[in-house]
Amino acid sequence: MIEEFLTQLTWLQGLGTLFGIVQVILARQNNINTYLFGIVSILLSMWVLYQSALYADILLNLYYLVMSIYGWLFWKYGKQKAETPISSSTQSEHLKAIGIVLGCFGLMSYWLYFHTDSDVPIWDAIVSAFAWAGMWLMARRKIENWVYLNISNIISIPLLMYKELYIYAGMSVFLFIVGTSGYLKWRKLMNEENGNVYATA
Repeated sequence: MIEEFLTQLTWLQGLGTLFGIVQVILARQNNINTYLFGIVSILLSMWVLYQSALYADILLNLYYLVMSIYGWLFWKYGKQKAETPISSSTQSEHLKAIGIVLGCFGLMSYWLYFHTDSDVPIWDAIVSAFAWAGMWLMARRKIENWVYLNISNIISIPLLMYKELYIYAGMSVFLFIVGTSGYLKWRKLMNEENGNVYATA
C-alpha cells in the first residue's frame, strides 16, 4: 500500500515536472501559452506538496494559479488593450517586489512556525517569499522576474532534497539554468523591441 502510494507520488512529480519544464521554456521564449502549461503543473504539484507537508508551497501554488490567470490576461491585453511588451521594473515596482518578499516571509514564517507541523518553516517561507515576488513581476512581464525566481530556485534545491523530492529538486536546478538563460533572452528581446520603437519614431 505504501509502495503503491509512493509510486503514485513519484509519477505525479514526473508529470508535474514535465508540464513545468514546458512552461518555463515557453516563458523563456516569451510565449503566452506558458500560463496554460503552468496551470496544469500547479494543480499536480499541489497534491504532491500536500503529501509532503510543504504548506507554504501549497499556498504559493494557489497564488501561482491566480497570478497565472492574471498574467495571461495582462500579457494578452495589458492596460492598452494590446499585448504588453517586456520592460524593466520601475522604482515603484522594485519597492513593491521587495515589499512582497518581506511581507510574505513574515506572514509565512509566522504561520508555518506556530500553526503547522512544518519542520522547515523559515526555509520554506524564504523560498515562497522570493517566488511570490518573482511571479508577480512575471505576470507584469518585467525582466527582473527571473532574478527573484532564480533566488527562490537556488534556495529550494537543498530544501526539496531534504524532503526527498528529488525529481522536483532536479527540476529546480533546471529552472535555475533556464531562468538565467531566460533573463538573457528577455534582455535581448527587450533591446530589440526598444530598437524597433526608436527606428519607427
